[in-house]
Amino acid sequence: MPTPTQNIKAPVAEHMKIFESKFKDSMKSSVPLLDKITNYIVKRKGKQLRPMFVFLSAQTVGTINESTYRAAALIELLHTATLVHDDVVDDSNERRGFFSVNAIWKNKIAVLIGDFLLSRGLLLSLDNDDFHLLKIVSTAVKEMSEGELLQIEKARRLDISEEIYYEIIRQKTASLVAACCASGAASVTEDKNTIAKFKEFGILTGMAFQIKDDLFDFGSSSDIGKPTGIDIKEKKMTLPLIYALNQSSWLEKRKIINIIKNHNTDTDKVKVVIDFVIAKGGIAYAEKIMLDYKNKALTLLKDFPESPSRNSLEQLVVYSIERKK
Repeated sequence: MPTPTQNIKAPVAEHMKIFESKFKDSMKSSVPLLDKITNYIVKRKGKQLRPMFVFLSAQTVGTINESTYRAAALIELLHTATLVHDDVVDDSNERRGFFSVNAIWKNKIAVLIGDFLLSRGLLLSLDNDDFHLLKIVSTAVKEMSEGELLQIEKARRLDISEEIYYEIIRQKTASLVAACCASGAASVTEDKNTIAKFKEFGILTGMAFQIKDDLFDFGSSSDIGKPTGIDIKEKKMTLPLIYALNQSSWLEKRKIINIIKNHNTDTDKVKVVIDFVIAKGGIAYAEKIMLDYKNKALTLLKDFPESPSRNSLEQLVVYSIERKK
């Protein structure tokens, strides 16, 4: 039985298959160690939602061409580079249930692999004069770094407002989805208005996607299951928590912030925070905001003629807030 993502992928399935071999070629090197590591990375790719956004966006407004394949490869190369570097920064030994590059080959090699992937992406664009695509994707990578740094800065003081939270997730998560959609559109049309609409669609979808991720931490809805509390342990201020704190007295706020600052590894204390967020309506509020973003994204798509690709983009938006993990 096909999975939800296989059904969504159907209108561009053949293009995705061709892309896989083109992407593998884009990572080739004459250095055997590099080839060994990039092969390891390629074999452990996830659901491939990013290339799917690129191809579906392109096919909604035009005809997929070589430039579209390069847009998808550029996104994957630059994003994979940031993931490899993230694992080094976070001292993480796992990525999608497998050992991370730094866990097997150590930090020095992992950083160099990230640099190599970054340069491959840049050269892929420059060799083909895809300056418009390079600008879209490079802007996203810059914003992702800024969002991550803003979050680190704010985590030290735990003083994130709702507005700052939206800015962090727009940069950290939504900017990449926006780059996928905008570069997909830009590979088949020069119409600035169309490209801008797809960028906005990506931002709205990415915002909904990230809020869904935040909700997994609390596991309150029947479809989410057991709370993980990972964000609390990492002192991340997410929307459900920010809202709950804003509904609290000074004493309640002080107690919860003290737990997050000083007892964030104590499972019982973390549960106190989770129960507090649920009681204060933080989950319900975050779900409402998430649905607002989803509805705005779906409304924006209505500006384009109905087609199998547009329908799949609509399903991708719904999948991003109904997924189980």
